[in-house]
Amino acid sequence: MPLREAGQTAQSGAIQARWYFVVLVTAAIAISYFDRQTLPVAISSIERSIPLSDQQFSWLQFAFLIPYAVMYVGGGRLLDVLGTRRGFLLIMLWWSGACALHGLAMNFGFLMAARCLLGMGEGGGFPAATRVVAEWIPIARRSTAMGIINAGTAVGSVLAPPLIGILLLTSGWRTVFFVSGAIGLAWVVWWYFGYRGSSQASQATLDARAVAQELSLFDLVSMRPVQVLVFAKFMSDSAWYFYLLWLPKYLYDARGFDIKQVSYFAWIPYAASGIGSFLGGWLSSALLSRGRSLDFSRKFVLGLSALFMPVVILVPHVPVAWALGLFSVAFFCQQSWSGLIMTLPADIFPLSAVGTIAGLIGFGGAIGGAIFGVIAGFLLSRGFGYSTLFLIVGTFHLIGFFAILLFVGKVLPLKTRDLHTQVSQI
Repeated sequence: MPLREAGQTAQSGAIQARWYFVVLVTAAIAISYFDRQTLPVAISSIERSIPLSDQQFSWLQFAFLIPYAVMYVGGGRLLDVLGTRRGFLLIMLWWSGACALHGLAMNFGFLMAARCLLGMGEGGGFPAATRVVAEWIPIARRSTAMGIINAGTAVGSVLAPPLIGILLLTSGWRTVFFVSGAIGLAWVVWWYFGYRGSSQASQATLDARAVAQELSLFDLVSMRPVQVLVFAKFMSDSAWYFYLLWLPKYLYDARGFDIKQVSYFAWIPYAASGIGSFLGGWLSSALLSRGRSLDFSRKFVLGLSALFMPVVILVPHVPVAWALGLFSVAFFCQQSWSGLIMTLPADIFPLSAVGTIAGLIGFGGAIGGAIFGVIAGFLLSRGFGYSTLFLIVGTFHLIGFFAILLFVGKVLPLKTRDLHTQVSQI
């Protein structure tokens, strides 16, 4: 075979491999969102065995999100130390076992412990995804790749209501958790045999990675772009986790849905979120390929996504069909936003710091979700309605976007010189 043809064949193989790995990680993210939806969708059945108040339900979400937030950072650091392949394998093993453990719960305390363990495992999912994108995907296609991966959240969430509904009606709520855990373990086998790391990098990139590897966690936290992105994620995910974890309960309590109706209709906003994930990433990549700067391509789509989030303020004031439509708009824009904000660590920072920084950003989001989840439970238990909650969360993405616009600076890859400058300013 001539050298030119051999080179073309090798290049084609590398392209196929990188998108195969994107699909592999997308499946993992889908499983994670299926896992975390098991409790909200099955809650009405669980309450027949283990009575739960609104406040206790909010504490279950808190028990998931706090260790999830902590292990976003811990998992990201673990991935930077062990590498993507070994680190993600350990993370997925943990969270699959924790999900299955829910099925053994006999009381509120056991559910709290299982939820805590699940959060600890799932915290490493998106840092791993961001590392895969940084390892394998060129800058011009990164937002598309992250959009596809982020669409996995929709796949898992869309499948959750109907499949969990079938299991609830045929086998009971405990089976839901056992089946979900088994799916995760099957993915571990696929990952073990299917994934390999990339060793292709320029000398300048390797130099930047070497400098970034020497930075401590404190050094990274002290950088202004990191702080701003953490804050923006804190605001946006305060809203997102409220939508994600309270939507089924809202439909049960405020709209009078039963299990069958939730199974029939609750998937619709999640399907919209998957479309938003892909189209947001695609649009940013398209702008970049047409000559727009990386900074403009990312910020324009982030701003467009944030602009439509306040539509949820109208949800309690319209018929249920319109409410589902408004939820769909919000879910679409949220996941367009989310895919892009989790692409930024790969855009800006060297690979040796990507897992940690993605973890810090995710930490901010999960903490926001945990705090606002408890606030939501408190307000509902004190007589405030869902109207108040939707009014509050409808503003969060805009606040996060203006923080990025004003304080993060230009979105550009940091070179060795830039990293030294960042450190000297700490």
